This record gives sequence, C-alpha cells and structure tokens, in this order.
Amino acid sequence: MTYILLIIGFVLLIKGAGYFVDGASAIAGKLHISPLIVGLTIVSLGTSAPEAVVSIIASLEGNGDMVIGNIVGSNIINISLMLGVTVLVSPFLIERETQTREIPYALIAAVLLLVFMSDQFLFFADSNIVGRIDGIILLAGIGLFLYYTFVKARRTREATQDSEAKKAGNDSSWFKNIALFVIGLAGIIFGGDLVVDSASSIALSLGMSQALVGLTIVAIGTSLPELTTSVAAARKGEAEMAFGNLIGSNIFNIFFVLGLSAVISPLSVSGSLFTDAWILIVITVILMTLALWKGKLSRTSGGVLVLLYVIYFAYIIIRG
Repeated sequence: MTYILLIIGFVLLIKGAGYFVDGASAIAGKLHISPLIVGLTIVSLGTSAPEAVVSIIASLEGNGDMVIGNIVGSNIINISLMLGVTVLVSPFLIERETQTREIPYALIAAVLLLVFMSDQFLFFADSNIVGRIDGIILLAGIGLFLYYTFVKARRTREATQDSEAKKAGNDSSWFKNIALFVIGLAGIIFGGDLVVDSASSIALSLGMSQALVGLTIVAIGTSLPELTTSVAAARKGEAEMAFGNLIGSNIFNIFFVLGLSAVISPLSVSGSLFTDAWILIVITVILMTLALWKGKLSRTSGGVLVLLYVIYFAYIIIRG
C-alpha cells in the first residue's frame, strides 16, 4: 500500500505542477506582468507551503533544529539540485536586474540567517536562539521584498516578455485560470505530502535512521513542489517563472517561514547546523557568480549545480 501511495503522490505532483504553471502563466498574461514576477511571488509562496507547514508545526512543538534544518536543507536543494535540473531541461538568460537584485537578496537572506543563529559567537550568549525580534526583522524583510516586486510589476506591466502567456490569459476566463492554479497547487501540496510520508516509511523500514531520512528524503520531498513546478515551467517555455520560483522560494523560506516560526516561538539552534548554513551561503555565491559571469545559465552551469548537491548529499550521509 505504501508503494501505491508513493506512486499516487508522484502523479499528483506532476499533474498538479502542469495545471499550476498553466494557471499562473495565464494569470500573468491577464495582468500583463512578467512571468518572473509571478514566479517570485505567487508561485514561490505556493510552492513554499510544505516548508511553511512543517516549520510552523515544529515551532509550536519547540523543535528549532527541525525548523532551521528544514529551511536550510530545502534552500540548498532549491539552488543546487532543483535549479540544476531545471537548467539541464531548458537553459535560459537571466535579466540584469535579477542578477543584481533578486539573487543578492537571496544571499542577504542566507547571511542574515547565519547571523541570527550565531548568538554565542557574536554576542557571547549562553545559547544560540533565533528570537522573536529576529523573526520581526525577517518579516520586515519579506515586506520589503514584496514592495520591491510590486514596484517592478507596475513598471513592467505593459511590457511583459511572454506574448504566449498574454494570449493564453486573454483567451481564457479568470475563473478557469484561478481554478487551474488552485487545483494545481492542491495537487502539488497533497502529492508532496504523500511522497514524503510514503518514502520516509519505506526508508525507515529499510533501516535508515530518522536523522538521515530528515536530511535527505524529507528535505527533498518538501522541495518537490519547486522541482515539479520549475521543470514543468521550463518545458512550457516559462524559464523565467521557473527561475523566479526557486529564487523566490529561498527568499520566502527564510524571511517569511523562518520569521513567522520565530515570532510564534523562539528557536534554539544546535551547532551542527552552522556548516549547512555556510554551505547555503557558498552555493548562493556560486549561483550569483554563474549568473553574473555570462548573464545566463547554460547546461554546463546546470551540471555544476547538480554536482554541488551530489557532493553535499555525500557529505551529509558520511556525517550521519
């Protein structure tokens, strides 16, 4: 039965991603805004739902390590494995503003996370805690990001770069577009939940430890919405939306999900997560370097990003 649920979960993920991208693309067309903006906001917020649910529940239970571990692990996967696979499917150009603003904003988020985790090192405190004030600062950061994307959306409203999305939006009703979007998002969330639960049960039955399952299957599982949505978008020629989804998800995960979790309940942090936080910063810097180097992500860049995750995956398995 577990294997059947696993298959059902993957089917829901794949079909849901297709409907989700179609709905989001058509909505972008009707609003006459760039698919990148939709990817950075609506799509990334929707695909961050699994991380939000897991983190808020963990925060209520006082499990700070699970909250931060889930967010850091998912963000590493997003900009290494997920983005790498997406680029291998469809290489794309990166507009200058994204190179100099959105990617650096994701880097700022990663650096802030490390700073807020480092109470003992920076302030000689007795323990490392991401507190409510830290959470409020992070929520202010997502507010600033949403304001920036709103201004950018207004500026690019009449100059959307995707004529097919505009045509799709003009040829279909608002009800149909919103229905596709909601049905697709539901399929992604429920499908991802089935995959995570089923795969975790199978892995534990095979003798894998809870910690290893959390670092691998659960982290990848909660990032499956980003992967399926981004690959589906890339295959439909919506590479901008795919990229915006992954970068936006990383920004939302830290500023919104972590910020809200910390406001709900201060999060204690163990020393083992500092290495992962540094790895997230390094991979984000590598991504920014690849983006600035030639202004595009080629299949070679995609291969480099996937290789980085393979190395990280091997490291966490060895570390246990």
